Amino acid sequence: MSIGTNWAGNLHYGAVAIERPRSREELHEILSTPGSLRPLGSRHSFNTIADTTGTLIDLSAMPQEVVQVAPDAVRVPGGSRYGELGAELQRRGLALPNLASLPHISVAGAVSTGTHGSGDAIGSLAAAVRSLTLAGPDGERTLRRGDDDFDGAVVSLGALGVIAELELDVEPAYDVAQTVHEGPAWDALLAEFDRVTALGTSVSIFSRWTDRDRADQLWIKNRVGGVALDEALLAQLGTTPAVVRRHPILGAPAEACTPQLGEPGPWHERLPHFQLGFTPSAGEELQSEYLVPRRDAVRAIEAIRGLADRIAPLLLVNEVRTVAADDLWLSSSYGEGAVGLHFTWRRDQPAVEALLPAIEAALPESARPHWGKLAALEPAEIRRRIPRWGDFVALAGRMDPAGRFRNAYLERLGL
Repeated sequence: MSIGTNWAGNLHYGAVAIERPRSREELHEILSTPGSLRPLGSRHSFNTIADTTGTLIDLSAMPQEVVQVAPDAVRVPGGSRYGELGAELQRRGLALPNLASLPHISVAGAVSTGTHGSGDAIGSLAAAVRSLTLAGPDGERTLRRGDDDFDGAVVSLGALGVIAELELDVEPAYDVAQTVHEGPAWDALLAEFDRVTALGTSVSIFSRWTDRDRADQLWIKNRVGGVALDEALLAQLGTTPAVVRRHPILGAPAEACTPQLGEPGPWHERLPHFQLGFTPSAGEELQSEYLVPRRDAVRAIEAIRGLADRIAPLLLVNEVRTVAADDLWLSSSYGEGAVGLHFTWRRDQPAVEALLPAIEAALPESARPHWGKLAALEPAEIRRRIPRWGDFVALAGRMDPAGRFRNAYLERLGL
């Protein structure tokens, strides 16, 4: 009997048990028992990365205390969700540098898979980690930014242990205003791509690819007091400002979305696309994402544009957004800034999986699939595109020599 499904319902976990420790002591009792183990976050992965034939460990029942350990750092439990964490930081006059589109995801799960928000100058959520404490059968170990193994241990795919807690960079709280601009022309977007993604603190281009000439929407999130909107560029793109709130999927009800129309508000209520109190799309979707170095972004988007007729019937929406470079070995923006091509699909997994090879063949060979989403790329090819993969394999061998945290997903990758 299945112990449950992921968020989208496309995967039934194969684990024999799921444990929800309420304390660090209970967590260590679970870790000391025999068998395979996997940490389970908010179940927002669309593949088997979090699955196991052994025991899943869900940290959501652990105490969720946030401790400020420095003027610019807080310590948080790995099971924290970004939505509650953001509200708590705001109460303290603090903020994170960025958030993903969903506030529902857990900190440890998002960090482990290299999940990101958007912004030319802002790294993935993992880039905000300054230390993490990993729990395993032999106890705990803490790695700090600057330690030899730190850059390999942050985006770790759950292969090194359970992330019991993390320290994150914070800054003074700030306000953000969000505006939506409809119908930008693709030719103009691609001709001025660097200027477009610099229009705000965080910029997203949404398209259903029902029109090869125009995208659906351009979402711009800007820190209040920052750079003013480049109205001349918006006019050049041929956009019109939205006068009512919009959903990323044009025409869908927008009540689940965060406030728009230029209304300033706290960072944690504007940087995500969706509000914490709603479950966007009720999980009735699948997701894929490919990240390419910024130098290949226009070529990658043109490749998707060329497949529009095949993509559109299965697509709910495609989002294009940017991520700054970092030094984390398994990050999709390791060494250079990246542009993400994110696909939210209708829940027809056989048809989506049949289409993915054509997308992957059309994209530049630098494209890397998101660790937690659907992809068809062969494991050997994924390894070839990750410069530090061999170093990560060696690190996993040192930190989990018995392979307690390995699963079929990791073994297929060659771990």
